[in-house]
Amino acid sequence: MQIPAHSVCTAIRDDIVAGVYERGSRLTEELLARRYGVSRVPVREALRTLEAEGFVVTRRHAGACVAEPTEQEAADLLEIRMLLEPLGAARAAQRRTEAHLKVLRGLVRLGQERARRGHSEDLRSLGGWFHETLAQASGSPGLTSLLTQLRHKIAWMYTIDAPAHPVEAWAEHGAIVDAVARGDAERARSLTTLHTERSSATHRLRFPVRGERVRGSQHAVNNVSPRH
Repeated sequence: MQIPAHSVCTAIRDDIVAGVYERGSRLTEELLARRYGVSRVPVREALRTLEAEGFVVTRRHAGACVAEPTEQEAADLLEIRMLLEPLGAARAAQRRTEAHLKVLRGLVRLGQERARRGHSEDLRSLGGWFHETLAQASGSPGLTSLLTQLRHKIAWMYTIDAPAHPVEAWAEHGAIVDAVARGDAERARSLTTLHTERSSATHRLRFPVRGERVRGSQHAVNNVSPRH
């Protein structure tokens, strides 16, 4: 069975974000193909995609390597998110469907319940699903793709602490959904701007640790679930 390049790309990207590959380390097609149980063709295509996304760079005499973003590049990501997430919320207020609202409201209910009970381990994934759904509700595939790439890169470059007041954070999510449901684009934009500003305070820059051995891959692409 031929493994699609996007599945290989997802697996390599996830392992880069998780720190399986050190920043600056070489990514050879032969070793990657062996690690993920695929041929070199989808690996080559995946590396091209990851280079376009900024996770990989091609160096003379070294080939493909994991990128080494600077502190300024990392800071730029948060600034770009500050511009794009409010735009996505404003567009969602104008373009959302009832299906989007149903999912968003369900996520807010779950998030508020988990926050009240102190189940912080669930809140990060719920928050990720919330913002992904909000981006999809914008009705703009290009904007959704950009926001997805931003989330991946921010997770790679930053350690994200749990919010000090999770109940308040989920109340903010609820207020954003209310504005989206009413079709109030400007309020959705302003609430999301405030929420994103507060969220940025929980981000701490990761610094690469030299000399660590590469950890075992989290993925065997031949067993990747259909979502990849």
